[in-house]
Amino acid sequence: MDVILLERVAKLGQMGDVVSVKEGYARNYLLPQKKALWASKANVAAFEDQKAQLEARNLETKKEAESLATKLDGQQFVVIRSASDGGALYGSVSTRDAADAATENGFDIDRKQVALSAPIKELGLHDVIVTLHPEVEVKIQLNVARSSEEAELQAQGKSIQELAAEEEAAAEFEIQELFDDIGAAQLDELEEPVEQETDQPATQDKAELDEKLNDDD
Repeated sequence: MDVILLERVAKLGQMGDVVSVKEGYARNYLLPQKKALWASKANVAAFEDQKAQLEARNLETKKEAESLATKLDGQQFVVIRSASDGGALYGSVSTRDAADAATENGFDIDRKQVALSAPIKELGLHDVIVTLHPEVEVKIQLNVARSSEEAELQAQGKSIQELAAEEEAAAEFEIQELFDDIGAAQLDELEEPVEQETDQPATQDKAELDEKLNDDD
């Protein structure tokens, strides 16, 4: 089925091109999104009459997109999610989540502008493509973590596996310190000096014996 493109469509063509596409693709995407018209003689003629206006409008929206792109490109947004110790999410992060994260930080992004090859299902840093205009794309990064503290560590380049290893090492160190303290306390008890018995009773007995002998004399 032939359609005439009203804007650039990736891997398909530029504005004004007449291209052949599958009917389902045209009905479900190109036409509802107003990216194309049926390539009838009437529509082709109408496009030619409005071509200058369409190109001017496209240029204006492209400049607006490029202005936003300079601020948005390379931005990192934190998304907090519950996950297992191994990093698997209890659920997933979708295009809507990505758009919401950007919007919450002052960027007006629609979920339809976000491209994900598949839903995000693991903790970590994930690159995401955002199409601001048919000719303007930027890359943002989603920092998916279980807490703000974890997100900060991931932003510094530490993976969930490294964080888990550090926590395990810290726990083992604390346990070892506890055993060391207990061992030192037991050793101190063993090394405490035993009180020496005084010879006072023996001396007292000797004095009593001498006194008795003197009395006998």
